[in-house]
Amino acid sequence: MQYHVDGDLVPAESATVNVRDRGFQYGDAAFETMRAYGGPVFELDAHLDRLAATCDALSLDHGLDDDDLRGRIDETLAANDLADAYVKLSVTRGIQPGTLTAQPEVDPTVVVIVKKLPRGGVDSKPVWDGHAVVQTTKTRKPPANALPPGAKTHNYLNGILARNELVAGSDEALLRDADGFVAEGAASNLFFVTDSGLHTPTAELPLLPGITRSVVIDLAREEGIPVLQGRYEPSEVRKADEVFLTNTTWELRPVATVDGIDIGGGPVTTLLQRRFDAVVERRHYDGERLSTADSDGSAASSDSSTE
Repeated sequence: MQYHVDGDLVPAESATVNVRDRGFQYGDAAFETMRAYGGPVFELDAHLDRLAATCDALSLDHGLDDDDLRGRIDETLAANDLADAYVKLSVTRGIQPGTLTAQPEVDPTVVVIVKKLPRGGVDSKPVWDGHAVVQTTKTRKPPANALPPGAKTHNYLNGILARNELVAGSDEALLRDADGFVAEGAASNLFFVTDSGLHTPTAELPLLPGITRSVVIDLAREEGIPVLQGRYEPSEVRKADEVFLTNTTWELRPVATVDGIDIGGGPVTTLLQRRFDAVVERRHYDGERLSTADSDGSAASSDSSTE
């Protein structure tokens, strides 16, 4: 394997970052986790926009344009002969004199790492092994005036502390805000289904609105499924008919239990999984497998609003 470090492709085993780098010292770095299907990265523009927003929140002016970053991603995928892959792009403030105070002049450290994933799209094998077991944690999300929740930085201590609480057999932590409302998973967004529609915590809460979350909301609306974004107690999630999680690598992952209460997937989750797979199939694999899923109508539906 080869990784992209500061403009050069280097063997993965010798890819290094200076120990004085602020990304290592303080978590002073922005990153995006992406997924390539058939070569191109899914929703790359949205990921680069979010990276730029994180850098703005950090006042990190790295001086690189999107074409440069796209090129580094493409070079890394090509060097490893990967069409279907996990992709992580990190931009740190680099090495600066002094201690905590950031300097405006930035010589950024830019790293792209990749690893092989299964083919996506219709009839694909998910990266997860079984439905998720979710546990509500004591660890809470910090308020937005403490840490900007929309900034995806190298400082993931909040999620690590939450994951450290998990009992054996649990897959994901469910974090609440300071008022006790469900916000998100440690590395995922939450959806649940009731008679009134598809629910997901509002982005007014301290959470990171995921790229996959946005696509799923669009797909649900196309299907005429009411999408409600609000503030929910954990008890409302436990009583739901269906629960699933979303992130870039998991895509849509059904939840088996929340705090030991059986829930599982269902028809809405299945429909949205099929619609998501069809979008990926159409965009990234020229619709190669769409005919195998057209019989239920889900893959044949338009995905124009998510293009």
